[in-house]
Amino acid sequence: MDKKKQVTANDVAKMAGVSPSTVSRVISNNPRISEPTRRKVLKCMEELGYYPNANARSLAIKKTGTVGIIIPTTSEDYFSNPFFAESLRGIIRGASKSGYDLLLSTNTEKGEELKITKKFVRGSKVDGIILMTSKVDDECIEYLKNIDFPFSIIGSTDDEKINQVDNDNALAAYELTKHLIEIGRKRIAMIVGDMNLVVSKKRIKGYKKALSEANIDFDENLLFSGSFDEKTGYDYGVKISKINPLPDGLIVADDLVAFGAVKAFEDLEINIPKDIAVASFNNSVLAKHSNIPLTSVDINAFELGREAMNLLVDAIEDEVRGEKITIPYNIYKRESTKG
Repeated sequence: MDKKKQVTANDVAKMAGVSPSTVSRVISNNPRISEPTRRKVLKCMEELGYYPNANARSLAIKKTGTVGIIIPTTSEDYFSNPFFAESLRGIIRGASKSGYDLLLSTNTEKGEELKITKKFVRGSKVDGIILMTSKVDDECIEYLKNIDFPFSIIGSTDDEKINQVDNDNALAAYELTKHLIEIGRKRIAMIVGDMNLVVSKKRIKGYKKALSEANIDFDENLLFSGSFDEKTGYDYGVKISKINPLPDGLIVADDLVAFGAVKAFEDLEINIPKDIAVASFNNSVLAKHSNIPLTSVDINAFELGREAMNLLVDAIEDEVRGEKITIPYNIYKRESTKG
């Protein structure tokens, strides 16, 4: 007597007119599947006599149910910065809706991202990875791309095969610089993050473009870079205060850094915005409720995180590669840049 051919998830997918990954999602009760699709797949499973047990479900979906988050700096620095906390909140929201748990890297030193990434992958700890930043010649991106491991980035890269979500940082910096120029500022300084970060490069590009269009020469002595922390802002605030003539405008890459610079200006009795107008990025609570409310770009960090998680789920479950999402931003003009 011939043995009956074993029914597979591929057979169910063919009958239902869906992809095998959709069948896997139905099997794992993934909330991303619509109710009509779920009913159709379940009906086909019943007609074909396909009833996967727990082990079969695990094999069908081939996953740990966990995704890794690579934090770009030490844990202490990470949780002190409102941007990272807010973007992580978005990731958590997306992970919850998709049925995934999160595994956060616990870097003790800067520059350990690749080491942690390899540990996650080689130890089969996660099904995919989210990189919280993108660097120029990023080793993590190259490693994950070369082994075709599912991942997404919060940031930008010129590689069209990478899943990425970001703002138009060049345009945002251009518009912010243009705003300062429109209120009469001509010597505009800028504090960005690490020069190896793609976001720093793009914001400098927008800043330079606005200066050029206004026939203002770019002065490299007015461009500063450093860590995303309050101390960096304070130290550069003191340094800027010693420049003669004093810059009459300042654009800062992060509210936390701007908060430090403003504190330095206040300690040195430099008036904001009369002596120097200050504008920043992230529109965090620091910007809204500081002694002098800061003009700031809301980059929608929550949505950046949520969409990065959604892209990663697509990469894991549908093998999607090369998707790019641009999150809109808003500039909130406050007292720190009043003309």
